Amino acid sequence: MIQLPGLGTLLMASVKRDLLLAFRNRGDIANPAIFFLSVLVFVPLGISPEAAVLAPIAPGMIWILALLATLLSLDRLFKGDFEDGSLEQMAISGQPLYWLVMVKALVHWLITGLPLTLLAPLLGVMMALPDAGFGPLIASLLLGSGSLSLVGSIGAALTVALRRGGLLLSLIIMPLYVPVLIFGTGAVRNAIEGFAFSGQLAVLGAYFTGALLLAPLAAAGALRIGLNQ
Repeated sequence: MIQLPGLGTLLMASVKRDLLLAFRNRGDIANPAIFFLSVLVFVPLGISPEAAVLAPIAPGMIWILALLATLLSLDRLFKGDFEDGSLEQMAISGQPLYWLVMVKALVHWLITGLPLTLLAPLLGVMMALPDAGFGPLIASLLLGSGSLSLVGSIGAALTVALRRGGLLLSLIIMPLYVPVLIFGTGAVRNAIEGFAFSGQLAVLGAYFTGALLLAPLAAAGALRIGLNQ
């Protein structure tokens, strides 16, 4: 009788495999960060290099670009595994797809959300972000980028069987990203204007917790539907 691997072994193997594939396709990792960086470099050139002009729009610009940069890499979240049959093997392994989706979202955050968060202080300097905004910017991006990866997994799962599902994925996911954008930007703006920002961070934390619990469930269900088509 063949001994199937346990859940922990399967998840660790999945993390190592996804990180190795991401390392081999370094261009895919670099694309969101390059997009994020290059657009913010051009904003001062296209609008104005004056700090008085850039500072008021800095929180919104940084958050919008972080959101769009995350979207760039979501289309491939499950696509490779679906095309080479790995996803079907995972589904019939007997292990819950919930945890496999969680691993995929974690790896996506490690190669997309975390680099964007680490780049944020540098981009804040380029956008003349006031000193009071740096701490809330990093905290909101840490919470918000995790939510973006988890919620994005739902759209990636719903469109996994489609040949060109990128546009549909964006249409599905963008409304779910709106709360993250509003409260992420609001936290930074409140800090700059001298108001309390803990409420916005608390909402982002609650949204992240909800996404952590529910998004993998929804994505796992969508993957099963995609595999049965």
